[in-house]
Amino acid sequence: MLQVQPNFYMNSIIEKLCEERKIRLTENRRIVARVISQSDDHPDVEEVYQRALKINPRIGIATVYRALNFFEEFGLIARHDFLGRGKSRYEKLDGDDHHDHLVDISCNEVHEFYNEELEKLKERIAKEHGFELVGHRLELYCRPIRKK
Repeated sequence: MLQVQPNFYMNSIIEKLCEERKIRLTENRRIVARVISQSDDHPDVEEVYQRALKINPRIGIATVYRALNFFEEFGLIARHDFLGRGKSRYEKLDGDDHHDHLVDISCNEVHEFYNEELEKLKERIAKEHGFELVGHRLELYCRPIRKK
């Protein structure tokens, strides 16, 4: 859940990237950028909308959809459809902050993780098949281990 932090009105990482790339932002796009930048989860459109409403009660859900599509087109956020259910969830892309996802199918929670050994294995697999790895997404679908 978004907590309006003291630095909420300072430029977010998404806004800074837009400034660097000379991408013009409307005030509503700035709000959506800040909501996504401060999210520590992977909110869906409705969650982004509800969080944005707390900042601007007149923002519309169509505006939120357009802003999310806009940021995705510029490669500033990633859209995920965990479990293939047609429900998009979003996260900011932070250049060097590569991670993979564990999706808990019992509660639909998404956990981020990074494993150096796994990264090396993916590189090795690509090379063994005559390829250079230039990108990937890994989502592992899991459920908690039940204790006996």
